Amino acid sequence: MSDVTTATTPGDDDAGSSAAADSPIATQAASDFALDTAPRDLRGAIDDSIARLKGGQLGSLPAILAIIVLVTVFGAVSPDSFLSKINFANFLEQSSAVIVIAMAVTFVLLLGEIDLAAGFTAGVSAAVLATRLEEWSLIPALIASMLVAMLLGSFTGFMVARVGIPSFVVTLANFLLFQGILLQLVRQGGSVRIDNQIVKDMVGGSMSPAVSWIFTVTTLVLYGISLVRRQRMSHGAVPVSLIAIKWGLAAVGAAVVTVILNQNRAFPNAPAPIEGMPYVVPLVLVLLLVLTFILTRTRYGRHLYAVGGNAEAARRAGINVTRIRLSAFTATGLIAGIGGMFLASRVNSVDPNTGANDTLLLAVGAAVIGGTSLFGGQGRMLNAVLGGFVLALIPNGLTLVGKQDIPGFGEVDFGSSGIKFMCAGLALLLASSVDALSRKRGT
Repeated sequence: MSDVTTATTPGDDDAGSSAAADSPIATQAASDFALDTAPRDLRGAIDDSIARLKGGQLGSLPAILAIIVLVTVFGAVSPDSFLSKINFANFLEQSSAVIVIAMAVTFVLLLGEIDLAAGFTAGVSAAVLATRLEEWSLIPALIASMLVAMLLGSFTGFMVARVGIPSFVVTLANFLLFQGILLQLVRQGGSVRIDNQIVKDMVGGSMSPAVSWIFTVTTLVLYGISLVRRQRMSHGAVPVSLIAIKWGLAAVGAAVVTVILNQNRAFPNAPAPIEGMPYVVPLVLVLLLVLTFILTRTRYGRHLYAVGGNAEAARRAGINVTRIRLSAFTATGLIAGIGGMFLASRVNSVDPNTGANDTLLLAVGAAVIGGTSLFGGQGRMLNAVLGGFVLALIPNGLTLVGKQDIPGFGEVDFGSSGIKFMCAGLALLLASSVDALSRKRGT
């Protein structure tokens, strides 16, 4: 990214902010979302995409290919269980918390930073929610848990942005600090049960089939309006045929998902049917849309990409780099708190392992595998979703594959923790290698 020498008057925040919002670095940093001003047809759009791929801008393509490969392999090896309706719904529920925490760490990854304590931020927030629900109603308990999550994120951001300690050191220390807070909140190794039905239904509950269809149709209509508006704003740069293809693919995919989820997925002889889209699907989708809007359609989002791409150039353009860094860690804390709420909802309780173990590693891995760069300045919220699907598919599929006889190795238990960790680690290593090589190729 080229340097910028735009002069700004000291103390003139409005002028500096305006210059920064329209500066070349902000525009280039958010290039994933920029629109060409030259009119083109569908062939031109395809040629542009191919050119970006050849230039090393792979985006989410590796994650999409990984999802296709994993679904194909697991579906072929264990079709009855992996491709079942109940497993599909369980998969969406299992991946939700990691996806949300991956969205959280995306904010700091875009700056080239890291938050190793995001998992325990989620755990502490969940513990505050669970303990407050014992005495308070839902709304005050939710507010308290989100405020605590923001406070923890702000503390991390202050130490990084104001004090100047490297984020790796600060968040490693906070990893231990927040773990200690979690242990105190859950009474040294015990657990706090959640009885609030609304919280329990966030991940475990489902909408009725009728409401599921209403949600799907409404979402598709809003998506279509967004695509048409973007096409008009581009003054013909985005071909109508491309808009139609995007909406058509989204409509087919959404319809298939809704049809599958609306079928009864309860086991035979179950006392009641289980059907409808899980509540967690619209919750995660709404969060994805809101965060994507913030990153792609606001001045703050452009500043975030600019700082991640070249902090010194961003500073010269008038962007308050310290404030951006502090706010990014605060946002990470808040969104991680939402992820903690999903963690608690899935098991209806909070214990010392909530947000611990491999939660943070999977969240960071999900963002990176989805296409967010570890070097900053490149990535989207959608990357966290796609990467989260990849990392959720691995343990889900391996568990259902179970024990298999492999020539030369004998019986191998693919559902063991060792195999799962090795596969997830290899996936993350491969994604990081692709990121590094693509950036080297693009320079």
